[in-house]
Amino acid sequence: MSSNTLQLFRQPKSAILLILGFASGLPLALTSGTLQAWMTVENIDLKTIGFFSLVGQAYVFKFLWAPAMDRFTPPLFGRRRGWLLLTQVLLMAGITAMGFMDPASQLRWMAALAVLIAFCSASQDIVFDAWKTDVLPAQERGSGAAISVLGYRLAMLVSGGLALWMADKYLGWQATYWLMAALLIPCIVATLLAEEPANATGAPKTLEEAVSAPLRDFFGRNNAWLILLLIVMYKLGDAFAMSLSTTFLIRGVGFDAGQVGVVNKTLGLFATIIGALYGGVLMQRLSLFRALFIFGILQGISNAGYWILAVTEKNIFTMGGAVFFENLCGGMGTAAFVALLMALCNKSFSATQFALLSALSAVGRVYVGPIAGWFVEGHGWPTFYLFSVIAAVPGILLLLLCRRTLEYMQRTQSFMPRTEFAGGYRLALRILTVGCLLLVAWLIMLIIRACGLVTFSFDTLLLEGGALLAITGILLGSVLDYVALRRAASNTAG
Repeated sequence: MSSNTLQLFRQPKSAILLILGFASGLPLALTSGTLQAWMTVENIDLKTIGFFSLVGQAYVFKFLWAPAMDRFTPPLFGRRRGWLLLTQVLLMAGITAMGFMDPASQLRWMAALAVLIAFCSASQDIVFDAWKTDVLPAQERGSGAAISVLGYRLAMLVSGGLALWMADKYLGWQATYWLMAALLIPCIVATLLAEEPANATGAPKTLEEAVSAPLRDFFGRNNAWLILLLIVMYKLGDAFAMSLSTTFLIRGVGFDAGQVGVVNKTLGLFATIIGALYGGVLMQRLSLFRALFIFGILQGISNAGYWILAVTEKNIFTMGGAVFFENLCGGMGTAAFVALLMALCNKSFSATQFALLSALSAVGRVYVGPIAGWFVEGHGWPTFYLFSVIAAVPGILLLLLCRRTLEYMQRTQSFMPRTEFAGGYRLALRILTVGCLLLVAWLIMLIIRACGLVTFSFDTLLLEGGALLAITGILLGSVLDYVALRRAASNTAG
């Protein structure tokens, strides 16, 4: 095992993996934390800053166009490298253009560019994951994934902590974004030097093969809806705590952007890496359920560190301790959570199902932003961070409900079949599908309005209706799952 790992590190392929991993991680902070800091410094109101977190919806809905990127091949450089090159060129153009913007006077155009960057970034993630799967033999995938994750985390450090420090001390915000765009040039070169997988699986030939079969497989399992809700809710408390953390540390506590960049972004990122590695070691001794349970409780408790910051005097060491502990526990929870997503994937449809599940896991991170902004303005920072601790509780309760299914899955390496409420489950899935389609329509209208082309009078109705239908579908399926679990428990006891 170790010799295979060392052999891969000595290959030119490892440099390509590292650089492409860097390209994958670079855009995320530029449309989230770093952009949030820029808008905070420019005195943009909290509600608007919170609303900007919605640009990350591309990471939620990326599974919708993933089959198209697998089905069609660009005219140059092949199916994998062609899409990688196209998305990277668009990312460089979008980030460069954002450097010409001013948040105080061009907020609408900044929103449109942020949406474009997030869409291209999510698309690049889809293709990069597919390229890694195709080009790495089975024995090299573990070490190859480690190299790409290292590149991803380094990019988050550069576009997060380093970008904040440089913008605050030397370059200013606009020049910093131009520098971040220039860092994509070696990534484009790496794409050109990368090999196009010769033995990649053929492109899907039908919609059934690309979309319907993986969805039917997942939603045909016992307890699928409760697990779906668990995926959305497990890191909800963590998402609340992190949604406005940069704004809280700058505006709520009074640290400057440079201090926040060094401590919150840099120290926090290192703590996340340590937590993920340590969590992975602990998981070798724990079952999947116990790891999720213990790490989930730690995630919720760690949010109290920000509450302490909110009710005590400003202190750089208190901030460092709170940031380190929260990110350490969050990294441990992430290690267990990724293991859960991998365990839930049927090997016959692993690419599509992992894209779907990872997209659902981003729902909390994306949609808590607007709620967080309104909550803070109405109740203040201390109450907000106490609520973030409480927000971790539903995920723990759902985990307890799913315990039997998770233990069966880990013990047998298979999924419990569904035997009841076939008609009710079909209705729940149809309601969820309609809700998702309405949300996609609202997202398209939001992009059109941000570009100043057309103003719609019913876009809010689409958002509210789509969200209501999606939540109704998930809740209906979850209730059916709960009743089915109670019946199964009663039959077992009888």
